[in-house]
Amino acid sequence: MKKLVLAAALSAAASTAFAGNMEPPVMEAPVIVEETNASSSAAGVWVPLVVLAIIAAVIAAD
Repeated sequence: MKKLVLAAALSAAASTAFAGNMEPPVMEAPVIVEETNASSSAAGVWVPLVVLAIIAAVIAAD
């Protein structure tokens, strides 16, 4: 039992001895996300409207 406690104490001491170094930490630059085209969502409305207009024209022609 004493050997187990001694081994646990030594392994805990050894793991904390190499926890860090003297160099300052390296910070990564923040990621900036920029929207390139704000009107793209409005352009997506035109395609269904054109399709509905074509379907309405086909129905009205019959």
